[in-house]
Amino acid sequence: MGQRMSLSGDAEDAREAVDNLVNDDANDRERTANIPSVLDSSDNSDDETLRSSLEDRTFQNILAVLVGRQSLGLSAVSGRYPHDATSDSDSEHDGEFWRHRPQPAPPQPQPPDISEMEKAEITVLTQRSLVGDSRRGRPNLAGMIAKRSLCGQFTVRDKRLICGQLLPHNPKKVAQYKNKVFCGTHARDGDVFMTACQDRKLRIYDSSREKFTLKQTIEAQDVGWSILDVAVSPDGEHLVYSSWSDSLHQVSLLGSEEKHVALPFCPDDRQFCIFSVSFSCDSRELLGGANDGYLYLYDREANKQSSRIEAHEDDVNAVCFVDETTHVLASGGDDGLCKVWDRRSLREDDPRPVGILAGHVDGITYVDPRGDGRHLITNSKDQSIKLWDIRKFSNSDTIEMSKQAVSNQRWDYRWQRVPKHVGNSRTRLEGDTSVMTYTGHTVLQTLIRCHFSPQFSTGQRYIYTGCAAGRVVIYDLLTGKITKVLSGHKSCVRDVSWHPYSAELFSSSWDFSVNRWTGVESPDREEQEENAKTAQSEGKRRKVDKS
Repeated sequence: MGQRMSLSGDAEDAREAVDNLVNDDANDRERTANIPSVLDSSDNSDDETLRSSLEDRTFQNILAVLVGRQSLGLSAVSGRYPHDATSDSDSEHDGEFWRHRPQPAPPQPQPPDISEMEKAEITVLTQRSLVGDSRRGRPNLAGMIAKRSLCGQFTVRDKRLICGQLLPHNPKKVAQYKNKVFCGTHARDGDVFMTACQDRKLRIYDSSREKFTLKQTIEAQDVGWSILDVAVSPDGEHLVYSSWSDSLHQVSLLGSEEKHVALPFCPDDRQFCIFSVSFSCDSRELLGGANDGYLYLYDREANKQSSRIEAHEDDVNAVCFVDETTHVLASGGDDGLCKVWDRRSLREDDPRPVGILAGHVDGITYVDPRGDGRHLITNSKDQSIKLWDIRKFSNSDTIEMSKQAVSNQRWDYRWQRVPKHVGNSRTRLEGDTSVMTYTGHTVLQTLIRCHFSPQFSTGQRYIYTGCAAGRVVIYDLLTGKITKVLSGHKSCVRDVSWHPYSAELFSSSWDFSVNRWTGVESPDREEQEENAKTAQSEGKRRKVDKS
């Protein structure tokens, strides 16, 4: 936000200070010009009343944002969790006011440092999943096709290799709503795709066999501002959604009866929100991360909260079960840290993570596990994704440096552009234990998500993410370079979902639409030329053999 400020005078002094701050920001003049579009339902007959009300609201919203970011020292705010402070994450307080958000320019990716990746275990795992034996050299697509013509079929690895080289690239708008789309994800092995929208509706589509047909519309209950996250049980029977509410809500998926069941939690006496929710692999438990800095575990069989774990010093924006055993958990928060927890040694009265992954210099927006129990990725407001091996934790000095770097941030990602010192930073935090850092996408306005590409079709060769510039960015896992950029939205892409078995990808955007990306396109032109030459020489060799 620029300079650190302190309000010690009366309310007029505070108003004057904030007004000066706003006048120094060119973006605010643009927002002022768009105010009539934000308040279309107001009474135009009383301009003076409207202007006065708007000025008050402007002051209150900016002040709330500053307080939530801890940029103001107010004597009325005390303790770790001030009751009236807004969250730095998806918030119901500021979202409606700052509705106009011009699309940011795509950032310039920084040269990736592959020194750690070259000696990392994940390099061997990825190469083996694609080609089996890395000593065979670079696989050849044309040669594989020629081999198939002789043997009659592709091997599983051959199919994975081909799909991994051919990426979805052709967009088609498959859904258009009247509000922002917050979530869009596959379920039931890709046969179902569901969206969560700011109109408080969950829509379930049949996405099997390249179809996209609406099957069910669910009216969400007890929603504050918007549905923020949705999770489907591994058995495919139920979905759970979260919002600004003291409860999660569960509803049957494509069942004959649409019955909503509230799953209540026991937070402190404050406005409460679960930002991230995840099912255990056996569908028995739910893991949630909340704006009070705690992790919550809910036992679905006992129908009650089973644990409340003090985890982070700020909002918990992302949670996940790291493996199928459900013993190991991971959480990422606005304190910039990713913490790993082992429930077998976890005490609720003295919660201590088994390790902490530090390297980001701003809050974490999403955590996605690879599924092997050893690796995960984190997306961050510092405009980067980091790949981690959870067996290599950070030391105490690095953790403190990361926390200090986060506390020094003086900007708000929800309504400001990325500062130059953040976007152009090439400095790696000393002691950063991440395997690789990926840059080239923009994290603004909301908790943008990232994922590993599917194991079946790509061998998890890629990492893909949404982007505030209206794009889907696909990175090569091993090189850190951008492999493909899918541009087709006019506003922030918050969620993306790659079909687990087919070469298609769905992007859900704040431009009120969902795009389906199909078709195939090779990410490497040089490889295409090499394959063409090989196919040509293969044809000549066949002619010689026949003669």
